[in-house]
Amino acid sequence: MHVSHLTLHDFRSYADVEVPLDAGVTAFVGSNGQGKTNLVEAVDYLSRLASHRVATDAPLIRAGAEQALVRAAVVRDGRTAVLEVELNPGRANRARVNRSPLSKARDLVGLLRTVVFSPEDLALVKGDPSERRRFLDDLLVLRTPRLAGVRADYDRVLKQRNSLLKTIYAARGSSRDAALATLAVWDDHLVAAGTELLETRQALVADLAPYLGKAYEAVARGASRDDARIAYRCSFEDSFREELARRQDEEVARGVTLVGPHRDDLLLTLGPGETDRLPVKGYASHGESWSFALALRLASYDLLRAEGDDPILILDDVFAELDADRRNQLAELVAGAEQVLVTAAVRADVPDVLAGATFAVAGGEVTRVGG
Repeated sequence: MHVSHLTLHDFRSYADVEVPLDAGVTAFVGSNGQGKTNLVEAVDYLSRLASHRVATDAPLIRAGAEQALVRAAVVRDGRTAVLEVELNPGRANRARVNRSPLSKARDLVGLLRTVVFSPEDLALVKGDPSERRRFLDDLLVLRTPRLAGVRADYDRVLKQRNSLLKTIYAARGSSRDAALATLAVWDDHLVAAGTELLETRQALVADLAPYLGKAYEAVARGASRDDARIAYRCSFEDSFREELARRQDEEVARGVTLVGPHRDDLLLTLGPGETDRLPVKGYASHGESWSFALALRLASYDLLRAEGDDPILILDDVFAELDADRRNQLAELVAGAEQVLVTAAVRADVPDVLAGATFAVAGGEVTRVGG
């Protein structure tokens, strides 16, 4: 799988740009602020309908424009499909495949698959649990696109339930009784969507674990594949429904749902044996943390690749963050991918093993350099 042509209209800094691409390695080179990351961000957006840089779509629209368009010609098994999404802040986005509208924009998710490496990846091991949940859910949806609907349903129910908890806290008498009865209905919906999300996350972690160990061994000096471990940490021990009932008074008092997949985390640990294992967050060195973050991305790529087409690999300004050894190790590991898109401030930041097409990015122009 690879993108053969990218079109942007009013996306980020680009009013209009057309970029022809080939399989193999392509490097976008330019100073900070010139728009090189915007190009690969657009490819990734088509994959997940989300940005790896911002939480909402509004910043993706060029200043002064009302909407943006991202379109890509995607080649798979010798056949080309044109995927496009129209971003409409405040309104529903619209998606098309070969110019035919999709009933829901999220039906586009998973038709193009990407794995992004970026400087923000360090937050996977050093940041809040929300970073690790997002990593897991993004991979979950790429692996099984229908789960985008499950995740959206869970988020919708959670929002409604939190609103109802605040209502219950302020209510008295019969109004409170009625609100509590309604809460039981929302509990049913929360448990239904949450249980499916939880079970598929746990299955994903189990499948990802062996790939993580292998990837960490490849990027960390002197490591073995048993050093890096990943486990799912649930916010309750036994029954989701029973835990909701047990903590209902506390939830009403605080006006927020305290139990469920939105409170779960990934436990990332390092160590040669079960008794020597320590959490990466708070104990690992900077180099070990970077190696673990890279291993998480490499494991994601290897898992997706084992289950289907090669995902498109995006290396967004990541080489400048790594020492020479990790830079070269990562480059050698990804060089064989069907398509690798790299951004860098200077061409020298890109290891020689990733030699390929180069585009200079400056002042809104994207120009191919050399042949």
